[in-house]
Parts: sequence; C-alpha cells; structure tokens
Amino acid sequence: MSMFKRMRDITLATLNDKLEESQDPVRIIDQFLVETRQEIGEVQRLYDQCAHHSKQLRQQVDHATSMREKREEQAVLALKADEESIAKLALQEKMLYEEKERQYLELWEQSQDTLKELGEQLNVLRNEYQTVYNKRQYYYARMETLRLQQRLNRRTGGYNSDVPKMFDRLDDQMSSIEYETYSLRDIRKLGQEASRQIGEVGNLLEEEMARLKEKLKRGEGKE
Repeated sequence: MSMFKRMRDITLATLNDKLEESQDPVRIIDQFLVETRQEIGEVQRLYDQCAHHSKQLRQQVDHATSMREKREEQAVLALKADEESIAKLALQEKMLYEEKERQYLELWEQSQDTLKELGEQLNVLRNEYQTVYNKRQYYYARMETLRLQQRLNRRTGGYNSDVPKMFDRLDDQMSSIEYETYSLRDIRKLGQEASRQIGEVGNLLEEEMARLKEKLKRGEGKE
C-alpha cells in the first residue's frame, strides 16, 4: 500500500480515538463504513484497469516472442538456402522483436507487482470493513439497549415520585371533606336532640302547671 495514500477522514488507526470522543459511536462507525466502501470501489476500479492493461502487455510480450522465434526460423531456412542477405534481414528483425519482448516483459512484470499490491490493499480494506461492520451491529445493539433502559428509568422514576404523593394529597383532601361532613352531621344531630329534649321538658312543664291549677281549684271549692 506504499504507492497509495489513503485520504479518508477516518481510518482504522484513528477509529478508536473517535469512538471514545463521540456520544454516538454508531454514527462514527457508519461514516467509517461509507468512506471505506467508497475506497474499496475506487481501488477495485483501479485494479480492473491495471488488470486490463496487464493483459494487453502480456499480449505484446507473446506477440514479440512469437515473431522472434519465427524470424529465427526464417534466418535458419535462408542460410540453408544460401540466402545470406535474407538471413541477415531475418536476424535483424529477430533482434528487434527480442528487444521488444524484453521491454514489454519488464512492463508486464511491473503490472503484476501493481496488481498484487492492489489485491492486498483490497483484502485489507474488505477485512477492515467486515470487522467494523460486525462491531457496528454490536454497538447498535448496545445503544438501543441503553435507550430503552433510559426510557424505562424515566417512566419508573415518574411513578416512584408522583403517584404516591398524588394519593397522599388525595387522602388528606378526602379526610378533610369527611371531617367537615361528619362534623356537620353530628352538629345537626345534637341540635335535633336538644330540640327534642326541650320539647319534652315543655310538655312536662305544661302538664305540671295543669296539675297544680287543678289542685288549686279543688282547694278553693272546699272553702
């Protein structure tokens, strides 16, 4: 990977630091995955282009090799036929194809090194992507667990703090209403009882007065 400088904002080397600084690790991981996926696509396209170029170089090498061998055979045949001038021409072309073969073979070997390096980089990027993707699933599950627990805590906290107080206040209010109601009832009963007692005393008093008057009348008659 020495030939290629990676230009991502987040690399695997800095991912842990960013995760420690972030309140939302899933968002950081998703950013890493997007950038890595883009880089994989770029490297894959470059790999395909290099593979195509390497194939063309190999074809040039094979053609030069074939023509070199062919010219050498023609030179041999010309010498056998005592056609030395033709043999020289064949050998000259054979030497040209030999040089061409060497040059294209060197380029092809370089292209193979490039392909190998690109293939290694693709493997590294894909392994990084898969490793972090698996971690993403784990962190997402942890974050979801925390969010659900926080929601539960908020609801539980509300019940623990408000509901008992609400019933305490209701009990006090009901007790006050009950006290006033029963007190008024008792006062009314007391008034009714007093009126009844007064009524009874009045009747007795009237009876007693009538008895005394009758007694007095009887006394006057005897005189």
